[in-house]
Amino acid sequence: MMTNASNRFLSRSELIGFAVLAAIIFIVLPVMLDTFRLNLFGKYLTYAFVAIGLVLCWGAGGILSLGQGVFFGLGGYCMAMFLKLEASTPENTAIQSTPGIPDFMDWNQLTALPVWWEPFKVLPLALLAVVLVPVVFAFIIGVAMFTRRVGGVYFAIITQAFAAILTILIIGQQGYTGGVNGITDLRTLLGWDIRTDEAKEVLYYVNGVLLFVVLFAAQFVRKSKLGRLLIAMRDQEDRVRFSGYNVANFKIFVFCLGAAFAGIGGAMFTLQVGFMSPTLVGIVPSIEMVIFCAVGGRLSILGAVYGALLVNWAKTTFSESFPELWLLGLGGLFIAVVMAFPNGLAGIWAEQIAPRLAKLTKSGGASVPLPDAAKSPAE
Repeated sequence: MMTNASNRFLSRSELIGFAVLAAIIFIVLPVMLDTFRLNLFGKYLTYAFVAIGLVLCWGAGGILSLGQGVFFGLGGYCMAMFLKLEASTPENTAIQSTPGIPDFMDWNQLTALPVWWEPFKVLPLALLAVVLVPVVFAFIIGVAMFTRRVGGVYFAIITQAFAAILTILIIGQQGYTGGVNGITDLRTLLGWDIRTDEAKEVLYYVNGVLLFVVLFAAQFVRKSKLGRLLIAMRDQEDRVRFSGYNVANFKIFVFCLGAAFAGIGGAMFTLQVGFMSPTLVGIVPSIEMVIFCAVGGRLSILGAVYGALLVNWAKTTFSESFPELWLLGLGGLFIAVVMAFPNGLAGIWAEQIAPRLAKLTKSGGASVPLPDAAKSPAE
């Protein structure tokens, strides 16, 4: 491990941050919350997968995508298709006119399972599709856009359009996708009932473990040469290009990586909530995912997790306590955080708390290094 704190895989403050987050996810929340609330926070954590990918794309690479809901939804639909086929055995669908196919296909008078549904009968193929399908879509979009040097606000609008198109496509193909209702009534995973309280607790912990795998993968990218190139491209793209690097390829890679993270989050959402619908694919959820990242701090992967937790917790709390005003409350929270703390929750730590701790420990010869990801681009 290098002696330079900025080049270490985890600086001391980052190590503390990871440890605190692990304690919150694996100890504090399970002890304090009942199964219902714990499952809610598990759902919130699935959005953190998307927010982490946005930190790499937007915070590090300067690629603002307003269509991450597309990849979240694709991963969720891939998992939902497997679960739906498992729930659609001939015994469970005996009252249908065509037993053995999902109920919404029978309602729409389909008499056979579509060919492209066949691979989702096998769990390993379904799990592979959870990652590959979003990555392939991201690759197609990335090649089409980045090789033509489309970026900035134009890229954001185009990704938003893709989210709208996919939503319309899913709703329009009701016989194949479940339409506006989505894929519902998901019951078992290889015979294991995922609707029980015990299953929900297990899935919460699985979700937490996968989240840390994604966090470490994102940290590896940030600390690698690729991470330094992404920051350089964000600040001086032309200079990086003139230095001989293929900027488009780096952008395509990090965009695909963010899509893979989102797909994993979507699959875990399906497992924990028990359904997947087009309402989680479109423009509104995609913009909300950007808000998670902005509130937590678009330069911090840990901040992205806290942002996803805080915004969704506030959304649930406001909607329960003030059903007529919750949208105003949530919007006010977002505006207040962004205006007062442009670098989000991570900026509060880096700009206010960490310097004070550093002053307190300075007399002892120790210091508290600022998280690299929480520093502003100007730094």
